[in-house]
Amino acid sequence: MFLSVFDLYKIGIGPSSSHTMGPMTAAARFLAELKDGRWPRPHDAVVARLRVCLHGSLAFTGVGHATDRAVVLGLCGFVPASVDPDRVDAIVAEVAAKGAVQPEGHPPYAFEPARDLVFDRKHPLPGHANGMSFEALTRDGQMLLRRVYYSVGGGFVVDEDELQRQQSGAVPAAGEGESVPYPFASAAEMLAMADRTGMSIADMQRANELAFTSARELDERLDAVAGAMADCIRRGLRQEGVMPGGLGVRRRAKAIHDRLQADAARNVFQPLMANDWLSVYAMAVNEENACGGRVVTAPTNGAAGVVPAVMAYFRHFHAEAGRAHMRTFLLTSAAVGGLIKRNASISGAEVGCQGEVGSASAMAAAGLASLMGGSPAQIENAAEIALEHHLGMTCDPVGGLVQVPCIERNAFGAVKAVTAASLAMKGEGSHFMPLDNCIETMRQTGRDMDHRYKETSLGGLAVNLPEC
Repeated sequence: MFLSVFDLYKIGIGPSSSHTMGPMTAAARFLAELKDGRWPRPHDAVVARLRVCLHGSLAFTGVGHATDRAVVLGLCGFVPASVDPDRVDAIVAEVAAKGAVQPEGHPPYAFEPARDLVFDRKHPLPGHANGMSFEALTRDGQMLLRRVYYSVGGGFVVDEDELQRQQSGAVPAAGEGESVPYPFASAAEMLAMADRTGMSIADMQRANELAFTSARELDERLDAVAGAMADCIRRGLRQEGVMPGGLGVRRRAKAIHDRLQADAARNVFQPLMANDWLSVYAMAVNEENACGGRVVTAPTNGAAGVVPAVMAYFRHFHAEAGRAHMRTFLLTSAAVGGLIKRNASISGAEVGCQGEVGSASAMAAAGLASLMGGSPAQIENAAEIALEHHLGMTCDPVGGLVQVPCIERNAFGAVKAVTAASLAMKGEGSHFMPLDNCIETMRQTGRDMDHRYKETSLGGLAVNLPEC
């Protein structure tokens, strides 16, 4: 039932939590099992070569999402939270030149990406759209160990058995079933508990977090997440040039930011100034993400700009904003994000972009409403408004890259979040459509959505480009 704020907000690298961070994490799990050695094999068998097969959405959009590079990094022993984005090109080039990987604590394994990294677009795995298999082979090609993993969105990875048990309800999903003082599995339960205890949503989430960590560590980690988000915005506002991938899309955040600063210096204030700042903050993050920079899943990489943009917007227009405000924002938004992940999905490959930018917008709206003094009911209303107006949104990235329409879509998600929070604060919290119903609608819509519109680049904008 409980998902930690740090399950939803993970520091990593771009361009995708499911297609980049997930495969890196899966590789780490496979390497750990190889090293552990507690798996059946002939007594004289030696692992000499590794092979990885990508299926479903990972196969269709893996190159554009840097899945191939992520697998190489993972097999070299790197993890998303600590790998240096500036070293990625050199690491990948070295593996291609040597035809081998040697993670720390392991012998060298043959791995030639052109041969041993397979994009299988014909045979999707049954558990999830983002499936992958890792294989350990002898020198003569005999398979010694094979493991299947699924990257289920937001950097979460499960193996076959874990996914089957979760889907059957035999065991709780990651983070569920843990003993916390204020457990809630739905927005209705969350509101009832808040009403019964008189606590805010942030206070309940904080108390749940403190069941597993100290107050000092919790605040330090929250500050680190907020700091990583702010750093990403700052980097994105300084960079220029064409983003990688072949589409020729140029970074725009710096130029827009420069114009906004020039207007402010001349005391020129436009009616849409707040929207402009929201948009440029979000675009700065997602341009960094598209270039493989350091970002925070919020709740995914593809939607990583919405929450940081709304937090930066609050800091920009509220001089009193400090660390305590950002902690409250993150805790409140994580409570809402946990409900969405638990009862629907945050994976674009599973439910389309409504699960990514839609979820992010709902989380950001809840966080902002909490800082505006909203009651739990008003916060739930803000999240519902934001999510409702992303329902049905497809995930159709052009060229499999997290650029078009993803970067601008984050800007609109941030604007919708602020609008939703403002609308909710104009009422008293009572409203027609409960958040739980909206989340269930998203789940059903994602189930019914054609697979071409779920992160495959086989439909929508991806196949309707202007001809030059």
